[in-house]
Amino acid sequence: MSLLPRTAEEFSSAEYWERFFRKRGEKAFEWYGDYNSLCGVLHKYIKPRDKVLVVGCGNSELSEQLYDVGYHQLTNIDISETVVSHMNQRNAERRPDLTFQQVDATQTGFESGSFQAALDKGTLDAMASEEDGALAGRMLAEVVRVLSVGGRYVCVTLAQEHVIKLAVEHFAQGWAVRIHCLCGQQNEVSDSTSFALPVFVLVCTKFRQVPPFAVLELCQGEDGAPVRLASVPELLSAVKERQAYNLMLHKLRGGTDASSTQSLTLCHTATGQPRYTLTVQDSLPSAKLPRSNHFAIFVVPQGRESDWLYGSAEGRTQLASSAKFRRLVIVAMHRDQEYDDMQAVQSELSPMVMELAPPGMPANQQVPFLSVEGDLGWREVVGRGLSALTGEYSVEDVRGEDGHLYRRLIFMNNSQLVQSESRLRSKATASSTHKKKNKKKAKALMEAKDRIVHRGFLCCTHHEVMVAGFAMLGMDTINNKDHPVSVLLVGLGGGGLPQFLHDFVPCTRVEVVELDPAVLEVAQTWFGFQTDKRLKVILGDGLEHIKTLESQGGHSFDVIMFDVDCKDTTLGMSCPPSAFVETSLLKNVYSLLTPQGLFMLNLVCRDSALRKSVLERVQAVFPRVFSREIEGEVNEVLLCCRSAGEEHKPHSVPQTLQQTAKDLQKTLRANTQTAPCVPQIDITAMLNDLKVI
Repeated sequence: MSLLPRTAEEFSSAEYWERFFRKRGEKAFEWYGDYNSLCGVLHKYIKPRDKVLVVGCGNSELSEQLYDVGYHQLTNIDISETVVSHMNQRNAERRPDLTFQQVDATQTGFESGSFQAALDKGTLDAMASEEDGALAGRMLAEVVRVLSVGGRYVCVTLAQEHVIKLAVEHFAQGWAVRIHCLCGQQNEVSDSTSFALPVFVLVCTKFRQVPPFAVLELCQGEDGAPVRLASVPELLSAVKERQAYNLMLHKLRGGTDASSTQSLTLCHTATGQPRYTLTVQDSLPSAKLPRSNHFAIFVVPQGRESDWLYGSAEGRTQLASSAKFRRLVIVAMHRDQEYDDMQAVQSELSPMVMELAPPGMPANQQVPFLSVEGDLGWREVVGRGLSALTGEYSVEDVRGEDGHLYRRLIFMNNSQLVQSESRLRSKATASSTHKKKNKKKAKALMEAKDRIVHRGFLCCTHHEVMVAGFAMLGMDTINNKDHPVSVLLVGLGGGGLPQFLHDFVPCTRVEVVELDPAVLEVAQTWFGFQTDKRLKVILGDGLEHIKTLESQGGHSFDVIMFDVDCKDTTLGMSCPPSAFVETSLLKNVYSLLTPQGLFMLNLVCRDSALRKSVLERVQAVFPRVFSREIEGEVNEVLLCCRSAGEEHKPHSVPQTLQQTAKDLQKTLRANTQTAPCVPQIDITAMLNDLKVI
């Protein structure tokens, strides 16, 4: 039969502890650790000459062992008559000066200031759940009263949130508060050999006068250097981080499922700012691995954390498989942090990451640090701002895998997702692209003022597919100067797609609807986006704009494009928001298209049932629907035709499309004399894998 309480409230019940110790009998109960695991930190704060009040002593051997090493002024109190009687009998001959008394810890009756230390091992945890913490509060008040100036309350605790908050807030004014995090303590509370959560030792020192500032510190281990925290919430947050880390370690020691990952963030000790994010990825059980390949650390190049290989679950699984290690820890470096070189990163991480090793790894196993060509990568934050709709954002220049520089827009509420991306080029080489390339990496990292956006390069494959989709309009429509191709695009981003259409498809008029004014400002400031009479932006809700145009009548577009993301991360569809694929809105889109018009939708949906539902709704409105999946990504582009097409064959790819694609490619390149650069796109390749839905 288990001797653990069934509910938390029982921990503070005298009746519970009476039953507990009667069942326990002679065997000592070492709550949260024995003398050997605690002596280092206890001897640091409690001296042999101190008069010590041991609160809630139970039948632990801790007081007996302290007595044996010279602590002879120990007053042990407990609420249980059974345990007090038993402990007095057990120590009458061997330790005649070691006394045990049946005393209520909330009203001891001892003189004020009569003890230099109060030792509590688990009693605060036991009492904190009763009366919403009121009982524990009365006990702490009694500890404050009986301790002399300079006296210390030393509490061994699991630091559950409500417990440590109550204690720290009680002592934060007028006392020095220090917390030691002790890992791997032994216990008898469960059948396992160690706690999933670490044991903490709370040390509160009584001052004569209230200091002008709060003294709040956290130490790792018994000898760790104290780290000063500015406020009670910061201290409590630091404790919670240590608990989360140890909980993760507990899970990892039992092995993990390759389909699930564990992640944690390591913060800079001095500033508390995030410095590394570590993701633990195990290989599939069926993977054939060299026997010695137990464990490795892979450092992701700066600026490439959002790449599919590093930023997605599928990519990390593939990375672990290709690395051929049983466990791979994938390390991402944070923006606004400086890193010297790979050797410095390795030295910084080595003490921590070794704790993440897989179970059964030999103790002397060498653990390699892996990277891409031994390089830490490169990133420079060139702009920051705040959107009233989306929060903080960062504009960053990074070096890609191909060696080119790229500019990215990142919203900090989802920092692993690249909102918009453009390739950069140097002003100095803009007119001479055939000059020497890749002299040195340092040369590639030109000054920010010399970097401009390459407007002929579309970083997003789904944008390339959308541009290629114009071939379905036919060249007569595309090249008709008397009737320019009218385009309505919902979602601006960095402006790369509408700017490309403006620059390289001369007979187009593009109208963009963007909800967030901050996005327009970013596009114009950092991504080279420029409006004129052929390219304009309307700030507003795309849904409402489409409904208004349809209700007014008299409006028609050759192409309508949706490239807008969903802010609700709980849905299985991250692009577009669900309202954009409701049947009523799709019918509005259909009505706004010219007879040969085309609707393009960037669809990102991980939920197969939801995707099927979206496709059914689209097919119910449009007679021909084509899909182009993006390799290595979840994205797919739907090209939806208003007309049935060639010979009224709604389920066939147009035979003339291949030739039209070649003609469109020529048209794009024909405009390089007036456009700022050469377009980097292969129209035919983008339409090769077009599928009929």
